[in-house]
Amino acid sequence: MGRHIVEAARARGHDLTLFHRGLSNPGAFPDVEHVRGDREGDLSGLAGRSWDAAVDTSGYLPRVVRASARRLAGQAGHYTFISSGAVYAVPVDVDGFLIEESPCWQVEPPGSEDLARNYGALKVLCERAAEEELPGRTLAVRPSLVAGPFDPTGRFTYWVRRFAGGGFVLAPGPPDRLVQLLDARDLAAWVVEMIELGQTGVYNAAAPPVPLEFVLESCRAESGGGAQVVWVGEEFVLRHGLVPFSELPLWLPRREAGLLRMDTARAAAAGLRIRPLAETIRDTLAWTRRDPRAPVAGLDPDKENHLLLSWNPSRT
Repeated sequence: MGRHIVEAARARGHDLTLFHRGLSNPGAFPDVEHVRGDREGDLSGLAGRSWDAAVDTSGYLPRVVRASARRLAGQAGHYTFISSGAVYAVPVDVDGFLIEESPCWQVEPPGSEDLARNYGALKVLCERAAEEELPGRTLAVRPSLVAGPFDPTGRFTYWVRRFAGGGFVLAPGPPDRLVQLLDARDLAAWVVEMIELGQTGVYNAAAPPVPLEFVLESCRAESGGGAQVVWVGEEFVLRHGLVPFSELPLWLPRREAGLLRMDTARAAAAGLRIRPLAETIRDTLAWTRRDPRAPVAGLDPDKENHLLLSWNPSRT
């Protein structure tokens, strides 16, 4: 998100300051001001300065977000926190859509900072920490899976590259399971526009849900790899211990699938524009071909081949 927000803000003529540790790709954007520091302990580089707005793309622990927000409360007029759609405590077999007022997770046990166990719940507390430090001046954005060029998770990238590689592609059923994603560039452009307008509050951010089959068929069509999809049953996936969203990006079992059914009417009314999925696929594929080190999640090829050989459509 950081890279795309920088590019969107520069395109609209804004002056930027990037605050970071200087560890990951420190040479990016050499013509933009860089301030070194560490949000987990050294915020001194922010002293004596002021900004119209601040954007927090990397907050995971409430105490850390609170420290940043508190430091900037008297120095920034507006604070945007990039949260997550994982905040929602989804009941089993959700049939409706998650709105911004839907119930959210709570940290268990209280006070825990275990991200693996409490990722969504901690994001909720991060949102609250920012709002408490800058009341009435905070925008909290809850995205679905974010896709496109420069994706460090490699999740959506997996499907794009896998279909470009051809052969038989294992796909987790059912094909009509609804999924959501959002091109990072669309999210970034919208966030910048929201900041310019001084918008606050909580917003889901995603493209409208579409069947997983549509996403994978689009990947197949745009990749030109001649791959063939092999749909396997959910029980087969669970029996073999495949990890949702990691080994099988974009897929969640039915008991959790409501997480990919966020209502986005509020964001759409506020101007969120969604580009065609085919464009995201083409641009992601072009990026991976320019940079062979592009991260890719998903199934190990040998494991995928073993599972394809063991799949029997007559069994689930």
